[in-house]
Amino acid sequence: MNGRKVALAVLMGALMGLWCTGTAEAQLGGLKKKIEKKVENKADKEADKKIDEALEGKPAEPEQSGESQSTSGGEATSSGKIAAGDKPGAGPWLNYDFVPGSRVLFFEDFSKDVVGNFPQRLEFETGNMEIAEWNDIRWLRSSTASRFSIALPEVLPEKFTIEFDMYTGSAGWNSVGINGEDSRRSSGHGNTEQAQVFYEVTNRVAGLRNLLATTHIAMGKVEEGVFSEIMHCRVLADGAYMKVYVNEKRVANVPKANFIRTNKLFFDVAANDTRPLMLANFRVAASDKTIYDALIADGQVTTQGILFDFGSDKIRPESTPTLKEIGKMLADHADLRLMIEGHTDNVGDDASNMSLSERRAASVKSHLVANYSIDAGRLESKGFGESKPAAGNDTAEGRQNNRRVVLVKL
Repeated sequence: MNGRKVALAVLMGALMGLWCTGTAEAQLGGLKKKIEKKVENKADKEADKKIDEALEGKPAEPEQSGESQSTSGGEATSSGKIAAGDKPGAGPWLNYDFVPGSRVLFFEDFSKDVVGNFPQRLEFETGNMEIAEWNDIRWLRSSTASRFSIALPEVLPEKFTIEFDMYTGSAGWNSVGINGEDSRRSSGHGNTEQAQVFYEVTNRVAGLRNLLATTHIAMGKVEEGVFSEIMHCRVLADGAYMKVYVNEKRVANVPKANFIRTNKLFFDVAANDTRPLMLANFRVAASDKTIYDALIADGQVTTQGILFDFGSDKIRPESTPTLKEIGKMLADHADLRLMIEGHTDNVGDDASNMSLSERRAASVKSHLVANYSIDAGRLESKGFGESKPAAGNDTAEGRQNNRRVVLVKL
């Protein structure tokens, strides 16, 4: 019996004692629902905390025949190993320019899947793949040459982002390729060959290659040791322009790439039983407008590019490009005034979520004032907790969309 079930059983036993001494059955039913929600919320928060803890240090390599290890973004998807002193706009994050899409199309951390099974929400093509658990976090572990796809609710838009975590341990042979069309049936769409995002451990490179000819379009070198740690992989597309990242480093910057847009993403994995490859925390999002364009058109704009440490108002360094964009916008438009709103999903109790959202909104305001010389009188901040969901909290995508910072034009 896992910890969640044990906790629920103990609490229900205590309640049954109360019921036997005269507590009304209707009250018991109501308390049961509250306890079930509290236990579920606590388990989800503990999982998020373990995810963030995994980000802060180098994991040990798992046994090849055993269960696997994990990473994720905790409060929001974020990079792999981050030094304790790292902050937005400092050190390696000074020129970091990845801005995650603001509308989540797909998010999966395998938390609802059974260890040992192939994940329910991915589409199996070929190979041996299973969910493995490492430090209570779930990975898709591939031990053969494998192929799977992610079905999206719509065709990828012109502007989109892809994020996922990858771990190979000491293996020096694995690779992952990502494209918008099944590589077995790709025609290259005319005279221009289809671009494939490619992470190759053998030569420690990552970037874009031609899918049909398997020749490099643009590949950047990855530092020694990065592939042996948990690393966060990111892709940013804006029309034909594509950028590929490993952690905070941009490894490919291609102004003209023929990445085919469909309502699926196909993953080709090279691995074997002695050199497995593990993938986790898939996030695909649409980027519809710039912050300023959306603010002027709609009076408000949602951003998911401002990230925080788990349960904290400390802004993570990956937030650099989004904060820069907001700071520049305020500097360029001296008459612009903003309300900064903090919002959460429904994991956790209402009071804690409200307090956290208020502190996070205030933290964003303080950062803009301190780092971009913005008059504090032009900015207000307010937290709404879970009271104004942008989507339902019954799906992973919905919860991701609800964890957000909203800018409202005053």
